[in-house]
Amino acid sequence: MKLDKRIVFLLLALLVGIFFLFFYESCAPRENEKKFLTETGRVFGTFYKITYESPNGKSLKPELEELFRQFGLSLSVYNDSSIISRINRNDPTVVVDEYFRTVFEIGQRVSEITDGAFDMTVAPLVNAWGFGFEQKDSITSELIHSLLKITGYGKVRLEGDRVVKDNPAIMLDASAIAKGYASDVVAAFLSSEGIENYMVEIGGEVVVKGINDRGEPWSIGITKPIDDNTMMINELQRVIRLENGAVATSGNYRQYYHKDGKKYAHTINPRTGYPVDHNLLSVTVIAPNCILADAYATAFLVMGVEQSILVANFMPDIEAYFIYSNYENTLSESYTEGFKKYFGLAN
Repeated sequence: MKLDKRIVFLLLALLVGIFFLFFYESCAPRENEKKFLTETGRVFGTFYKITYESPNGKSLKPELEELFRQFGLSLSVYNDSSIISRINRNDPTVVVDEYFRTVFEIGQRVSEITDGAFDMTVAPLVNAWGFGFEQKDSITSELIHSLLKITGYGKVRLEGDRVVKDNPAIMLDASAIAKGYASDVVAAFLSSEGIENYMVEIGGEVVVKGINDRGEPWSIGITKPIDDNTMMINELQRVIRLENGAVATSGNYRQYYHKDGKKYAHTINPRTGYPVDHNLLSVTVIAPNCILADAYATAFLVMGVEQSILVANFMPDIEAYFIYSNYENTLSESYTEGFKKYFGLAN
């Protein structure tokens, strides 16, 4: 039986239409299709990079920028109208918000555990040595002695929504903890948006959840601590793998200067008033959240390897990795027992 030519034509047209419809549906971007996005930019005097699997393929950069703006209004010492800047100026009208309260309370707790190796009141000393938000002073032992009188976490406290200082000259600096907390804040926002896989990095402080776009745990490089204030050398010492948690690294190989043949690093020991001067070059801390990882990484860099390992072993959720210069002036490493499981296959 012969088919009518018109019927054959209609059947062919229908088949072609079905083919093109299938091809379009399979190749065209879908409004609700998940895909990994990466947002980058500058914030808090450093860079951020946020990679996340968006449930609907939508960029969240405008929301992230607004989050950074709100965070900076609380804790940026470079913003004259921020809460921390107003506290430093002894503004009698300023009250703290939840960002500031969280940083202050956790900072005080870390200060107690580390016997003052971490201390937010170190700001005048950091400024004096030329690493802070005010102009450098001419360093003398008399100046350091006078600044130590207004340094010490026990000389400042929260009473209700207000910061109370024993001396109005006391100043606070949250730079050793705020970037870590900002990473936590961004991570919490992404989770609230239904995002299950992401990596947040702000100035080297990292929070990860889930897996990357290859379906693997997130890879995080630990930089070899080679003196480089240009920030151009990024040779890796180790690579770690992490699915859920936070990582922070502190080191004295990026922010420093030389004077009269001596290197002065940006990490100031709040107990002595002088930049740290020992063989520990870099500390990496893994913790459940980045506010703790950031604070302990700073404290451990002040304390040195042996004391830091004792404290890290005392803290059940803290693992630490240390790079130091040995007696042959070559790089050596030490780490807590629990840190080993994070070493990736790329080492």
